[in-house]
Amino acid sequence: MRTIRFSQGDTMPILGLGTWKSGEREVYQAVIDAVNAGYRHIDCAAIYGNEAEIGEALSELFQSGVVERDELWITSKLWNDSHKKEHVQPAIEKTLKDLQLDFVDLYLIHWPVAIRHGLTYPSKGDDFHDLADVPLLETWNAMIELKKKGLAKHIGVSNFNIPKLNHLSESSAHKPEMNQVEMHPLLAQKELVEYSRSSGIPLTAYSPLGSNDRPQRNKDSHPVLLENEVIREIADQHEVTPAQVLIAFQIHRGVAVIPKSVNKSRIEENFKAAEVTLSPQDMEKILGLDQHLRYIDGTTWTIEGSPNTLESLWEK
Repeated sequence: MRTIRFSQGDTMPILGLGTWKSGEREVYQAVIDAVNAGYRHIDCAAIYGNEAEIGEALSELFQSGVVERDELWITSKLWNDSHKKEHVQPAIEKTLKDLQLDFVDLYLIHWPVAIRHGLTYPSKGDDFHDLADVPLLETWNAMIELKKKGLAKHIGVSNFNIPKLNHLSESSAHKPEMNQVEMHPLLAQKELVEYSRSSGIPLTAYSPLGSNDRPQRNKDSHPVLLENEVIREIADQHEVTPAQVLIAFQIHRGVAVIPKSVNKSRIEENFKAAEVTLSPQDMEKILGLDQHLRYIDGTTWTIEGSPNTLESLWEK
């Protein structure tokens, strides 16, 4: 299994299990099945509402001797209602309690968006904090303190554009160690991949299979990536599945990838994607599918009265 290497010398498996939209009753078994299949990287977040169940699965795996804590890489994320410095540490402490862990390997600012404390999602403009009032740098400096205290071994961000990454890197003593973003052939993120290589801020791809079960208004109008003719043709040539091609595509780019599934056979199938070898011609064909198309379009954060715009989120 390829890995992402950090400056401290430790490594993150490049392929992990995503847990967004995995139901409480499903995610426990999914984590058990994934670890038994060979996964050593589990991606979590407080907003997913299932960290307590993941914690039960982790506890079972440790107690039964399937794995030791230092064999697993666990990522979690700070939700948008906890961006003020006084809310950051209580947020990770809640996550650690739910996951039944003393630390997470990686902790990310989930979005460059701040909302009122205690909210899950905004419903009106007044639910937002302007980033002038709750600056990203305030949140980031509080994240740095978490690392100093050993609550998170590494810290990073998610859904950040290049100017925001530069801002944190240039304005603090600690640049982000990861940026997790939506990435798949229809949103290849070529500029961000190039920036990652030059800046040393690695990338993790979420929704690598196209996020067909996302709760978005535009879902019915977007193409189903797993049914794309080019992807299916390449899969047939290699005698693998379209999902395996999509996962291997990210691995070949040096991008970590976290496909979600709660189906045991698909979890095992996805893991085997790490063994798929794509040719340069395959990669060129896949990169040619780029449409700059987002399944997770960010409109949740740009409702009327919000201080956020799609331009500020995505650097349009």
